Amino acid sequence: MIIFGVALLSICFLAGVFFGDLLGDILGIDANVGGVGFAMLLLILIVEYLKKKEKLNKQTQEGLAFWSGMYIPIVVAMSAQQNVVAALDGGVLAITAGVVVVLISWAVVPLLSRGGTINESHESELIGGEQRVRNIR
Repeated sequence: MIIFGVALLSICFLAGVFFGDLLGDILGIDANVGGVGFAMLLLILIVEYLKKKEKLNKQTQEGLAFWSGMYIPIVVAMSAQQNVVAALDGGVLAITAGVVVVLISWAVVPLLSRGGTINESHESELIGGEQRVRNIR
């Protein structure tokens, strides 16, 4: 059933390319706009739906996890290379916009990684066998 996972990934990729090209045509751009994003979103939605309905066995889920792990870095690297070429052709404004977005993203990461309130006086006790272990952070 690993083949089913690869087939599902391929279908999502082709649908993403189609929708990306369609969005590019609607916007009047001769390019694929967001096709990879559409493909990944579609893959996530379909896999979650099939998991809820218990239609995916363990081998299929492993196959999807493997190919998803391979697919994302490869496509991101290809997209990044295309974006750099387009930015260099686009001039100073495109490069400045890219640098500003990256700097803002780096600034926001620490805020998002906190994930809530920080409790400095967190104290927990663990009981294991005959010994009592105290862990204070």
